[in-house]
Amino acid sequence: RHPWQRPERITAIGRFGAATNYNELYAQLAAEGIFLIHSPEQYLLASELTHWYPLLAGLTPKSLWFSEPPSFESVAQTLGLPLFLKGSRQTSRHRAALSIIHSAAEYDRAIEIYAEDPILQWQDLVCREFARLRPVPSTATDKIPASFEFRSFWWYGNCVGAGQYWSTDYNWNCEKERAALVVAQAAAVRLNLPFVVIDIAQTITGEWIAIECNDAQESSYGGVSPFTLWRNIIDLESNRSV
Repeated sequence: RHPWQRPERITAIGRFGAATNYNELYAQLAAEGIFLIHSPEQYLLASELTHWYPLLAGLTPKSLWFSEPPSFESVAQTLGLPLFLKGSRQTSRHRAALSIIHSAAEYDRAIEIYAEDPILQWQDLVCREFARLRPVPSTATDKIPASFEFRSFWWYGNCVGAGQYWSTDYNWNCEKERAALVVAQAAAVRLNLPFVVIDIAQTITGEWIAIECNDAQESSYGGVSPFTLWRNIIDLESNRSV
């Protein structure tokens, strides 16, 4: 059902997968008086490593990005081995062979596939320093090994939901949750966005780091209860309007 008379201007939160045409979507809705919570510029800041990384240096692994693939020797010398490869937005279904690179031969094979992969071919290539993350029990597959990683949602700097990232059996205690969310909140504050996701993980040495960010409009919930998340946002907005 639709309201009989709606406000001339509505601020809306979208729920969609990774968008390749956010500018167009934003403009189409704006023409109808509906404004998504993030402007196109804010969307890029939340979604593209090339935009958010400069603000999160020190909280996340060292990263370099390229519009054309660099030589293996140059990135290996700068970042060490193994390398972690991804697109500036995302990996291709977490495929380990395209992400964790130990040699020049593996790099060359990955670059060939990147050029044809429908998820990766339109993204800039990102080379990251490989972070050795705390493993969690999981079945061996062709995917990146599951780690002690968590997804957190932030609404104007307030955590409205946090839960495990991988679909396997692990969890944090209160002490680890507090330590992880300190790092996630620092990242969220630096980005200063209305609705952002920060993924954090623990390294094998016990340090918490930010893995990546995303626009929360297009992120999956992971282990976060959607009912709790949206209830928390409603409560924050209700208190703000009092």
